[in-house]
Amino acid sequence: MIRTDGRGPGALRPTQIDLDTVPYAEGSCTISTGNTRVLCAASVLDEVPDWRAASGKGWVTGEYGMLPRATHTRGSRERRGPKGRTQEIQRLIGRSLRSVTDLGALGPRTIVLDCDVLQADGGTRTASITGAAVALYRAGQWLVQEGEAVRNPMRELVAGVSVGLLEGNPILDLDYHEDSRAQVDLNLVVTEGSKLVEVQGTAEGDPFSMEELRELLDLGMEGISSLIGAQITALGI
Repeated sequence: MIRTDGRGPGALRPTQIDLDTVPYAEGSCTISTGNTRVLCAASVLDEVPDWRAASGKGWVTGEYGMLPRATHTRGSRERRGPKGRTQEIQRLIGRSLRSVTDLGALGPRTIVLDCDVLQADGGTRTASITGAAVALYRAGQWLVQEGEAVRNPMRELVAGVSVGLLEGNPILDLDYHEDSRAQVDLNLVVTEGSKLVEVQGTAEGDPFSMEELRELLDLGMEGISSLIGAQITALGI
């Protein structure tokens, strides 16, 4: 199957990760996956939520937003608080990054990961997770350099990717045009050690089989491996 942008079914969109694009943040990057671009910034705060204070452990949380003209038509700013989809993505980002962070080693601090979509063409939540992981790692390096931590609290990298069934064909890393027509849309979040953090999958029409699910998971794992390779290259580790 040849896709509209010329990719094969198992190919990622061109991925680029630029470090330190927010100079005031303790860690940051801009990630581009095809025409989707997300600015990710990690801010280290010397405080934790009240309910967390007695534990002596830190916290990692995510915030997500889309600029009004990130899409073809202008979207309204969420001035009255995040809407349902935004809240869901923010929780996903937080869960994904906490899964690979030693919150005890972080100490009584919070790291807030702000993911702002500059341009959207599908896969914004998975690109946000992949970029936020790089920003978090950089923030961990900053803590070590400043003598605030003995080691980087981030135990390993984590990344996200989409897979789906389009016209019966399994494909990797869907753009908006593909996502809007897919019979199955599935998002994967996987650690550097190939452990699953999250699997979000939906049949938009007919149900799909276990065989098709396994094929999608295998395809997604291959994509995750390439994305983590891109993270490692960008970080120089």
